[in-house]
Amino acid sequence: MTEIEIPQFFACPISLQIMKDPVTTVTGITYDRESIEYWLLKSKHCTCPITKQPLPRNAEFLTPNHTLRRLIQAWCSANEANGVDQIPTPKAPLSNANVEMLVKDLEVPPRFQNAMEKLHNLAVENERNRRCMASAGVAEAMVDVITKSFKQGKTTSCVEEALRILRLLWSSANVVDSNHMKRLVRHNFDFLNSLTWVLQLQTKNNLKVINEALPLLKLTIEAKDSTPLGNLGLEFFRVVVNVMKNRELSQQAIKSALHVLIETCPLGRNRTKIVEAGAVQDLVELALEKPEKNLTELIFILLAHLCSCADGRDQFVQHAAGIAVVSKRILRVSPTTDDRALHIFSLISKFSASNEVVQEMLRVGAVSKLCMVLQADCASHLKEKARGVLRLHSKTWNNSPCIQVYLLTRFQR
Repeated sequence: MTEIEIPQFFACPISLQIMKDPVTTVTGITYDRESIEYWLLKSKHCTCPITKQPLPRNAEFLTPNHTLRRLIQAWCSANEANGVDQIPTPKAPLSNANVEMLVKDLEVPPRFQNAMEKLHNLAVENERNRRCMASAGVAEAMVDVITKSFKQGKTTSCVEEALRILRLLWSSANVVDSNHMKRLVRHNFDFLNSLTWVLQLQTKNNLKVINEALPLLKLTIEAKDSTPLGNLGLEFFRVVVNVMKNRELSQQAIKSALHVLIETCPLGRNRTKIVEAGAVQDLVELALEKPEKNLTELIFILLAHLCSCADGRDQFVQHAAGIAVVSKRILRVSPTTDDRALHIFSLISKFSASNEVVQEMLRVGAVSKLCMVLQADCASHLKEKARGVLRLHSKTWNNSPCIQVYLLTRFQR
């Protein structure tokens, strides 16, 4: 293929590759459909790459160039022996009218199941379909399907399909569509309650549903105003915390649960409710499993939030592995983990430093790790945090061989 020269007019002006589905814009220039659609999606000014004239962003204004496509296919066939791949005739692109008909079918019970399956298959197929579906009102229809199922108390395969379609539309959305999605769920507490209801259905048969629901819950929480989120009930947090215990869920689902708790934690009395739901114990157990870097960071960020209240610190020090696992992760994961771990030790040392806790920090190697931070090549603010913790209990720790050099020479009392 590299030895064969592609005819100039067969190559897309954007990708410089042979066009598989040539389309002509209103400016008269022909591009490969995938390339020009991506250009229109990402371009701020939405202009023709060649003429610089304005172009409509809607892909429906792109006209298939059937003559050029046939010429390209004939040329590929003639050069097949030289290693040129055949180009199949492209499927007709999905149109808003096609999608709108499927959305209307959702209102007709005999057609509902078939319409849901078709929408699901279209959403999975490619990003272009998802953009078309988003502009044709599919997101609103899926929110309606989910909330109706919640109010009727019925879980069907359609709930899973609706959740997956909505998540795919949201994850593929451009800035305009994403803002539309946020407005759609911002004041819709029925939808938030629907997602919470789905999370309560934790059986092996429903793991796929929960894996779809948690990323949506994260996006929904991020879209909502802070004031109503400060009034979330204890049951909401019990449900989310309970989900984290299920190790059969996907990593993305567990991360989404942590994001939800981190996002809501600072608001109202949510921090106390999350602690009451048993999150501290579960976070320590999750950290003991040596999760990947991003998940570890989320665990430590949430732990630091929860240890800022007395009940959270009590639960943390009561766990036999709490201090040990935090100490173990320092200097082993990332600067973010180091910062949050040192913040946890700072809070514990200032406000929960019983003699048992101080002795345990020495016994499990936390004090040694603090000394290592002073020696390590890390940020100055981390060294300062470690130094502050060591200074607080230097009288208790000054006989420890691992820190005599630091405490006896720097923090004499």
